[in-house]
Amino acid sequence: QVQLVESGGGLVQAGGSLRLGCAASGRTFSTYAMGWFRQAPGKEREFVATISWSGINTYYAEFVKGRFTISRGNAKNTVYLQMNSVKPEDTAVYYCAAGRYGNNWSDYDYWGQGTQVTVSS
Repeated sequence: QVQLVESGGGLVQAGGSLRLGCAASGRTFSTYAMGWFRQAPGKEREFVATISWSGINTYYAEFVKGRFTISRGNAKNTVYLQMNSVKPEDTAVYYCAAGRYGNNWSDYDYWGQGTQVTVSS
């Protein structure tokens, strides 16, 4: 059974940092791109960042450039999202996904259950 499990969400003050993790199991994800999306209450799910299977290529949404960093673990079945200088508008449920390298939700075949990030002002 394919599983993506996120971790690291929680409550953080504006300007602070948080690191999200995602562990994939059930098949080999080393050849998959992995990405992060988020969904705030009442809003559509939106792209945050993606990383290629090799870890060489990354792409970010404009609103997180310079603040968030996506990376892969050595085993390639893990992906991280380092969130710095967070803002209240970053409050959302963050989802990990695996699939093709892209910024559209339809590029991804597998999804985690999500982890809540709340940024207080």
